[in-house]
Amino acid sequence: MPIRVTLDKVMAQRGIRGRELAQKIGITEANLSLLRNGKVKGLRFQTLAALCAAMNCQPGDLLSYEPGDEDASGPEDGGA
Repeated sequence: MPIRVTLDKVMAQRGIRGRELAQKIGITEANLSLLRNGKVKGLRFQTLAALCAAMNCQPGDLLSYEPGDEDASGPEDGGA
């Protein structure tokens, strides 16, 4: 997946721990851990907005695009 989650970096810059952030945005620590480690295939805008509000950042601070790192399966629509 060419989208990388950079949540760990922002958390370190803000000095916020996983438990504290999970409580602030209303998700479990386990789900936050999956997100931090890039083990999720999707992210709700509601969760992204809560993360941005809790850490006073923009969505682009939490996500990055790295071309050339596509899955072998690719998009279902043939890349359109």
